[in-house]
Amino acid sequence: MEKPNDRLSTRSMAFVLAGGRGSRLKQLTDNRAKPAVYFGGKTRIVDFALSNALNSGIRKMAIATQYKAHSLIRHCQRGWSFFQAERNEYLDILPASQRVSEDKWYVGTADAVTQNIDIIDSYGIEYILILAGDHIYKMDYEMMIAEHVETGADVTVGCLTVPREEASAFGVMAVDDDLRITSFLEKPADPPGMPGDDTQTLASMGIYVFKWSFLREMLREDADQVQSKHDFGGDIIPHIVENGRAQAHRFTESCVRHAEGASAYWRDVGTLDAYWRANIDLTNFDPELDLWDTNWPIWTYQETAPPAKFIHDEADRRGIAISSLVSGGCIVSGTEIRQSLLFTHVHTNSFAQLEQAVVLPHVTVGRHARLTRVIVDRGVKIPEGMVVGEDPEEDSKFFEVSPGGVTLITKPMVAAWSAAR
Repeated sequence: MEKPNDRLSTRSMAFVLAGGRGSRLKQLTDNRAKPAVYFGGKTRIVDFALSNALNSGIRKMAIATQYKAHSLIRHCQRGWSFFQAERNEYLDILPASQRVSEDKWYVGTADAVTQNIDIIDSYGIEYILILAGDHIYKMDYEMMIAEHVETGADVTVGCLTVPREEASAFGVMAVDDDLRITSFLEKPADPPGMPGDDTQTLASMGIYVFKWSFLREMLREDADQVQSKHDFGGDIIPHIVENGRAQAHRFTESCVRHAEGASAYWRDVGTLDAYWRANIDLTNFDPELDLWDTNWPIWTYQETAPPAKFIHDEADRRGIAISSLVSGGCIVSGTEIRQSLLFTHVHTNSFAQLEQAVVLPHVTVGRHARLTRVIVDRGVKIPEGMVVGEDPEEDSKFFEVSPGGVTLITKPMVAAWSAAR
């Protein structure tokens, strides 16, 4: 018999897939996996999936890592070490570690779960929530789990509503009037419309809910299929659509909005342009993503840092930041900063100018430098007088310039620029 206070979330675990590089972020992921990329001044991308799970009441989590995982693992150890086993709380980090054979790493998203079946079994859970660790959004997962139980589905798939002409970039679903999935298509040229609205398509968020006993059996069967790619979107979900019951869950039903009537916020920050835009949008007067919401906080590793400091007040040497986010430990010394986001321990020097700049931690900006529409990677030292963002053709000789005109600056790029001077 179910206990009165036995929430579905207490019988569930979150399994976060965080092993991908995110190659579209170019050199920003040369030394870290995409989920470990910094975001929003203080957090990492993976913090959003983990925070959603925690805020939803889920206290059992696992994170599967693979590509250059050290930064991600260190962040989780420092920022997510508050779980206590004596309270039946866990956060396990599960690197690809040749657990099946000496020459086999994680070969697909489903395989990452399959290789850890024994660990998941030890949790004693009833439901499992599969999450992508590389998107920015707020969502109450317990509402999705409750819908899964209510419909009796074999799998429930979290879905975004996107314009049909843009849906070819996603895994998309055709559904009936009851949101039962009738077909699951990976990046189709002609996406299906929705019942009652042929201009919109349901796209997969890479979020799935299963009863663990059901998924466990599915994974065992899939592991024996030589032709399978052992992938949720490519193999597991289409099989269930054809042979079982797959249900679509609309993100709009469980998203956590920043204000009543606000649109549902979800971002794939997988390109330089999208990453830069999502960060710069936080400088807006009323940003769609509310990082100030104490009812649904984004938890992270809180680096000890003193307050931000602004110094000098002369006509052409004034430390100011307008429509910007400036994190702790920053020293803005005689620099003019506009519509920019500075992470922890950024130091800028006199007569420099930053506009629409996303500056990652521990960056130093030299005197008279001018940076416009840029992303500056962690630890970069911008030389005195460097100008980036005003001449794309010249910038492209040394830096990565995106299709949208955003320039990425990394340590090797600055070294090449300096050597050419």
